Amino acid sequence: MIARFFRFEEYGTNWRTEVLAGVTTFVTMAYIIVVNPAILQAAGIPKGPSMVATVLTAFVGTFLMGVYANRPFAIAPYMGENAFIAYTVVKVLGYSWQTALGAVFVGGVLFTLLTVLKLRSWLAEAIPQSLKYSFAVGIGLFLTFIGLNETGLVTAGAPGASPVQLGHLTETPQLLAILGFITISVLMIHRVRGAILFGIVLTTVVAYILGAASLPSSFVSMPPSLSPIFMKLDIAGALTWGFFGVILTVFVMDFVDTIGTLVGVSARAGLLDENGNLPEIEKPMLADALATVIGAVLGTSTAGTYIESAAGVEEGGRTGFTAVVVSLLFLLSLFFAPFFTSIPAFAYGPALIVVGILMLQSISNLVTQDLTEFIPSFAVIALMSFTYNIGVGITVGFVLYPFLKVVSGRRREVPAGLWILGGLSLLFYIFYPYQ
Repeated sequence: MIARFFRFEEYGTNWRTEVLAGVTTFVTMAYIIVVNPAILQAAGIPKGPSMVATVLTAFVGTFLMGVYANRPFAIAPYMGENAFIAYTVVKVLGYSWQTALGAVFVGGVLFTLLTVLKLRSWLAEAIPQSLKYSFAVGIGLFLTFIGLNETGLVTAGAPGASPVQLGHLTETPQLLAILGFITISVLMIHRVRGAILFGIVLTTVVAYILGAASLPSSFVSMPPSLSPIFMKLDIAGALTWGFFGVILTVFVMDFVDTIGTLVGVSARAGLLDENGNLPEIEKPMLADALATVIGAVLGTSTAGTYIESAAGVEEGGRTGFTAVVVSLLFLLSLFFAPFFTSIPAFAYGPALIVVGILMLQSISNLVTQDLTEFIPSFAVIALMSFTYNIGVGITVGFVLYPFLKVVSGRRREVPAGLWILGGLSLLFYIFYPYQ
């Protein structure tokens, strides 16, 4: 009955594949359980309750994605948006975290209304195919860069030198990361199912044996109380003219991140139709919007579809059952957080590098002969990685595409929805609270 509900036969999948994909996706993104509260702590949000809010938001959003949208994507509080809330809105602009969460709530309500009215899906379908495939390539490079940085294979450069540099490859964590990368690569070449998960587990076990990572002192712990942050958001404070730039930034960043991730990962999974659109895209978008609203009420920042979902897709995940598995693992992590978070970054980092490599295959779909198509695509790809921000890359593409079509005398090739996306993107740069 469950197999029929999730349409296993239609998508050419089975129980084992979906469960394996779900576990793989969860392991590659479990870091958010610790990282998101650590970042939001800089805004004054208590770390323990923030961890609970992070996990519950991921559980609810991902479960909705699986049961309602039937897509193999995981939802959790976004990286980037959390840093924007903590370091820009609170620490630089001086607003309270309660008001910042109010802005997240307002943005989530707007997303929900736009999704129900099918305006978000209309805008998503207005995105040219060349830009959609550039999202996949850009996310691939972005994932690769994250993986290289997490493993220590690439590190920040010395002051006054290059921005980045090669890490110390003779140290144990970096050597173990290389072992993980080679293991996953060899197994994938031989088409071994579970290659990514096996590589993560092997690297973690070897790290424990060599003392490069420590086993947690306890595997089970009771979650902290959520009461210090539950329903503490300040909606009235966010609905002021002076806060417009913050709401616009939160809105645009989540909007473009979600579209980019959904389309990019779907392209890799073969879920797009002949027109390059994701069928019933309003369903995963609604799951994303509701997760943002719920997350703000619980006490955490903007939530959305995670690019690490690509790891599960590479393991064969094609239906919402993959997402259900991820959601249940998030729920379990409330009690097993010490265990799940003991997996070192250099163990899951190689998985992100490999998935990034595979997503680059979409580059063959880019239109390189037409510069009005290729230049915006290149800008998307380059700026996603070099600014460490998916939203920046996508919004630049939305601005450049219609501009280059107009100056080349081909205005009619710009869909109506893209003019709206381009206008929102321009407002994003005008009102962005630059540090």
